[in-house]
Amino acid sequence: MTFDVYDRSLSLIRALVPLLELLSTIDPKLADQLRRAAQNVALNCQEANRRAGKDRRNRFRWCLAEAAEVTGALEIALAFGYLGGEQCREALELADRVRAMSYRLCTPKRG
Repeated sequence: MTFDVYDRSLSLIRALVPLLELLSTIDPKLADQLRRAAQNVALNCQEANRRAGKDRRNRFRWCLAEAAEVTGALEIALAFGYLGGEQCREALELADRVRAMSYRLCTPKRG
């Protein structure tokens, strides 16, 4: 059985691979931060999927925060001119999708 947010987090990592290779030659510390954040998105998604209740929502909050960090690192790379907008488009879209999905999974249902 697949878990959509986890699958999207893996797609995000795959989209980041060429960007990380380039960024590693320009700003290794930013590349490392981006790599670790992306890894943590996937790891927290997988861990959250095996939890319940408030603990589950908390893990998805971490997934949301790490996905926001991925977005931030990409935006910083864009601001410095390390990467171009078209290069980052797919990764930014995937990070946004993971954030939206994680937000829904970490927000208590009302009703």
